[in-house]
Amino acid sequence: MSKEGKFLVFCIEQYKSAKNLTGKQVAELFRKYEVYEYIFSCYGALHTTGTNYIIADIDLFIEARQAG
Repeated sequence: MSKEGKFLVFCIEQYKSAKNLTGKQVAELFRKYEVYEYIFSCYGALHTTGTNYIIADIDLFIEARQAG
């Protein structure tokens, strides 16, 4: 698995735990709002940040997609 793939799994697991969601719920949410693509495209910056920042950033990204 690529380093980006491993990071994506990490983000899914951390988001799932932080939001008390199931894996299926996170998968549906990430698919609906194209979070997978966002994480891959921003890997260079995101992987250097902390878990709390990543979760907050994903929340902001989803909020922006919901508004648009």
